[in-house]
Amino acid sequence: MNLERLRNVGISAHIDSGKTTLSERILYYAGRIHKIQEVHGGGTGATMDHMELEKERGITITSAATSVDWNQARINLIDTPGHVDFTVEVERSLRVLDGAVLVLCAVGGVQAQSRTVDRQMKRYGVPRLAFINKMDRTGAEPLRVSQEIRDELGTDAILMQLPIGCGDHFQGVIDLISMQAIYFHGEQGEKLEHSTIPSEYAVDAQQARARMLESLAMYSDELMEQLLSEAEVPQEVIHEVIKNATQQQGMTPIFLGSAYQNKGVQPLLDAIVRYLPSPKQRAISAENLAEEGTTIRLEADPKQSFVGMAFKIVDDPFGQLTFIRIYRGKILKGATYVNQRTGRKERFSRILRMHADKREEIDEALAGDIVAVMGIDCNSGDTYAPQSNICTLESMFVPEPVISIAITPRKRVDVDRLGKALMRFRREDPTFRVFSDEETGEMLISGMGELHLEVYLERIRREYKVELDASPPKVSYREAPTVTAEFNYKHRKQTGGSGQYAHIVGRLTVLPTDAEDAYTFEENIVGGRIPKQYIPAVEKGFRRCLLKGPVAEYPVVRLGTVLEDGSYHEVDSSDRAFQLCAEACFRETFRKTKPVLLEPIMKVEIECPETQQGPIAGDITSRRGVIMTTGLRDGTSHLTAEIPLAELFGYATDLRSLTQGQGTFTMELHAHRRVPASIHEAVVTERRKQLATANS
Repeated sequence: MNLERLRNVGISAHIDSGKTTLSERILYYAGRIHKIQEVHGGGTGATMDHMELEKERGITITSAATSVDWNQARINLIDTPGHVDFTVEVERSLRVLDGAVLVLCAVGGVQAQSRTVDRQMKRYGVPRLAFINKMDRTGAEPLRVSQEIRDELGTDAILMQLPIGCGDHFQGVIDLISMQAIYFHGEQGEKLEHSTIPSEYAVDAQQARARMLESLAMYSDELMEQLLSEAEVPQEVIHEVIKNATQQQGMTPIFLGSAYQNKGVQPLLDAIVRYLPSPKQRAISAENLAEEGTTIRLEADPKQSFVGMAFKIVDDPFGQLTFIRIYRGKILKGATYVNQRTGRKERFSRILRMHADKREEIDEALAGDIVAVMGIDCNSGDTYAPQSNICTLESMFVPEPVISIAITPRKRVDVDRLGKALMRFRREDPTFRVFSDEETGEMLISGMGELHLEVYLERIRREYKVELDASPPKVSYREAPTVTAEFNYKHRKQTGGSGQYAHIVGRLTVLPTDAEDAYTFEENIVGGRIPKQYIPAVEKGFRRCLLKGPVAEYPVVRLGTVLEDGSYHEVDSSDRAFQLCAEACFRETFRKTKPVLLEPIMKVEIECPETQQGPIAGDITSRRGVIMTTGLRDGTSHLTAEIPLAELFGYATDLRSLTQGQGTFTMELHAHRRVPASIHEAVVTERRKQLATANS
């Protein structure tokens, strides 16, 4: 395989911009499939959406890889999801790709996820083309969309084509480089007709070409000279300038079409081969493990020693599939390579070239290729090489989860299968987290959004046959005293033989809100009124009661115990007697401290467009929150607020609704504060119901 003719390309976009429909057409025109399937066709679904859930919902959930041949070039293509919930699929795909196609809707233009994808492409320095899709829709405005790309994505977007008609009248495109009209005929638009530009579009085309050349002249002195001398600019020169400017990420060429109407896809494929870089033109740096603080430049040379990155893991009925991008050298079937993170040697038992969920077994794979390997045990982001301590590639960015739910299997026998499912999904998806809440005893799963978790719950039900109950996590309330209460408690028990006797005197105090410890114990016993060996038993008795307070059986905090006096019996006193005495004393005395409920208050940091700050501030107030700080940076508002955790369930979804998907937030525990009297009784009543249900 000629590396100069290899392209590793991803297709990314906002939801419903037509990524998967475009991928389907690319597969068809490149001869990879012989029948076009539609995403919402109600039949077998698009080729790249191979999961049952994807076909049912008409959305892409996992990125799918395939390879096609076009114009004597091989294109490794990855179709990625559009929903922000599955953003890690886009993240890890762009991490290993050499180029990308940013698909935009001709009506919707630059939307929320378009901006997210744009940030991801810039993070990994991926050159891209833009494809304005759905030109057949009423309201299609490619000129407005191209201006939005310039304004909102901060890139020099230049139209390479003009549309022949828009909406219902969209017939084809005008190529501004060759100055020809391109029409798409045949049942599936497979026959291209190049003809002269219709007379009604001739003036517009000339003006658009002049604007295109003026923009391109900023990237080439040669082109600038030819324009100044009013000489005819050769097409080869234009192509070369576009190629160089695109690969240096100075500009984004824009192409037009309607994937659903089978128009404009073949010129886009030509542009992918012509303008996007090959692996040879995208050498990257890796951290040198042999010499700290230095880097190694990885050239896509099959003759050098192998370096590759595992960027995606999928559990397969036949074992773990690990997707690897080969940056240097080659891998051979059956050979052994070393995981640079663990130092463990692993055998690449089978090498597969993937086509969505179908696979083709191969004996070797070369630099620049993307393949799947069976038989290795690793994590996403691990680097492989022939020996240990060679180098390690920078891992991908993994965003923190924003939403959690509690899950419980309906049948006790399903616990093991649930454990296997959670372990598998956690390995496959770095944004899917599983943990247990030590206080509530609940099993929690966290992810990037409600759809994200909903999909995993459905997969657990289908693939592992485990029925689950899911609910919002319980809030960990606390109970705290508000006034000091004195105690004088005597524990006496005589039932024949040695009895029990203990007597303690002191007070329960209120600790300040900023106290480091939730509970303190202090003893001021003088004159041996209680022997020293019994003091620890008194403290242990009080501490045992802190786990469940009398208000609603929540943990007790901000409590201090001062032991001042007491008495004992030479025969009947013991550790056990003093411990039981302290427990009974607590239950009787703590109620006299007029205890209240405390709720967790979260410090929430929100980023949103400046125009949405007002609605978000109003929403925070409606959640009993208080805005602490506001700021503005690069057109983005930054708000810090303190909001009760009980009001934050589902906030990720609500914030996205308020901000058209552009708002993000992080939160951490800030403090515990008193529950307002207006909702105190409701919380206690609900807690008692939960306890009654659990006990029944």
